[in-house]
Amino acid sequence: TCNNSLSAVIFDQATIDFDFRGRHYRAIRDGGTFQYERIFTVDSSGALVRDVLTNEGLTRYINGEVVRLPSKDSAAYSSSVNSVIYYALLPYFLNDPAVQKTYLDSVSIHNQPYHKIKVTFAQTGGGKDYEDEYVYWIHRKNYTMDYLAYNYHTDGGGARFREAYQPRIIAGIRFTDFHNYEPIDQSLDVELFDRMYQQDSMKLLSEIVTENIEVVN
Repeated sequence: TCNNSLSAVIFDQATIDFDFRGRHYRAIRDGGTFQYERIFTVDSSGALVRDVLTNEGLTRYINGEVVRLPSKDSAAYSSSVNSVIYYALLPYFLNDPAVQKTYLDSVSIHNQPYHKIKVTFAQTGGGKDYEDEYVYWIHRKNYTMDYLAYNYHTDGGGARFREAYQPRIIAGIRFTDFHNYEPIDQSLDVELFDRMYQQDSMKLLSEIVTENIEVVN
């Protein structure tokens, strides 16, 4: 996670590699252009798959050969690749043009002070999930993103609350892993999730662990 303007400058001209849930990811940024990659081996066949997402769209390679994809599959793979890299590198993307930020409150979580900021997205440039809502809790003294929450409307909808842990600085960029929770009552009201979290009204679903991170500028 990038936590200051210096990190953002580094990230603008960086290649970042990491592993997530058995797959390798690469993010190459050069100002406004990008290339995101996902590389993995299909267990049943041993085929090497490389998905490459750029400003122009997604291309899938299998064993080095380009494979034509139905538009539905191309959209799904694009969304999957983008989502993993988006979350791994937050809050870098929160100054994108489609981002609409609202300051909600100054709050305390476990006796630590936070800025509570809501994020929504403009329909233009906000992607297919522009109706999703996010809340970020930024430490008022350290300026670190220690918690985030979001709701979503695809696949029946739902909401998540994430707690950062295991922070580390690599080449000037702060990365963290996350405990991933959902509200016990299935609430979608992300603005209440800090309170619910402190009232033990959240159920731990999984851990979001990013491994073998390398940053090259």
